[in-house]
Amino acid sequence: MTATGDGTGHRRALGIDVGSVRVGLAISDETYTLATPVATVPNDSRTLWARIAREMEDRDVDRVVIGLPRLLDGSEGEAAEHARKFAAELAARTATPIEFWDERFTTTIAERSLIESGVRRKRRREVIDAVAASVLLQNWLDARPLAAARTAR
Repeated sequence: MTATGDGTGHRRALGIDVGSVRVGLAISDETYTLATPVATVPNDSRTLWARIAREMEDRDVDRVVIGLPRLLDGSEGEAAEHARKFAAELAARTATPIEFWDERFTTTIAERSLIESGVRRKRRREVIDAVAASVLLQNWLDARPLAAARTAR
């Protein structure tokens, strides 16, 4: 069976939540149905790019989804510019397709979920970026069938 990335193959999507201090990573399952947090990695070039390359190879990633932090009015600010620069650097390092996904409120959703799950404050700080990456990736995954249904009409 060939891996197509359309939910019929054996590949996965990698979600990335880019922060100035930490970068959250999440991975989809092979059916492109469920996102799971993977890791929170310091945003320093010494370890970050090697870790992303390793995750992409080990998990057979065929698509990367990077959170694009928009302002409430939908415009892009400094954080979005930082995410775009990150994506450009990643694009220079891989031929894997990269997409952006609006990540407004993903960190808030992730934090609420962790609080409701009883995760203590110190542990929340350690995992929040990976959980936010899984929220943005899950939103992207959930939108895929809707987009496919719209184009089929």
